[in-house]
Amino acid sequence: MKKYIRAFICLTYSLIKFSTIKIFHFKGFTFTIYSIFSPLTQIDLGKNSQLKLSKIVKARSGVKLKVRDGAKLDIGQGTSFNHGCMVVSHDEIKIGENVQFGPNVLIYDHDHDFRTQNGLKNLKYLSSPVSIGNNVWVGANVVILRGTVIGDNCVIGAGTVIKGNFENDTIVTNHREVKCKKIN
Repeated sequence: MKKYIRAFICLTYSLIKFSTIKIFHFKGFTFTIYSIFSPLTQIDLGKNSQLKLSKIVKARSGVKLKVRDGAKLDIGQGTSFNHGCMVVSHDEIKIGENVQFGPNVLIYDHDHDFRTQNGLKNLKYLSSPVSIGNNVWVGANVVILRGTVIGDNCVIGAGTVIKGNFENDTIVTNHREVKCKKIN
């Protein structure tokens, strides 16, 4: 019973929050009434940005969706974000349908441009789109960097930092070696 009460509260909260965002970002924000967001989520939309939430998108506490000026974020049907996930778009991020994110997943479509003069000080960025296919499972503490394309039916192992193209039906992991040394 507790589960249903919490779902009702989150659904009601989501509807109120989304309606308020829609007032201020009429053309740039699209949602359905079936998305369930925790009251402890954060959505930031910049000028001329676009955020599209399809049906049954779920977000637990601590999730942050940040779409900067002129950027796009498209989240497919049935996608679920676990606690502490953060998605920051300066260019474009597309997330497919039925994607499951473990806790503390970070997705960035940009890097600080530290090579140009005063690049960090002036907040200059290098950006390229990120695309995540359908039916993807992303483990806990994964970092997805700019320019990454993940195909359909992929699994990204916990703690993996990825950048590049990953074909459909692929398991992606980082192999780390644990070394033990006796204390003398």
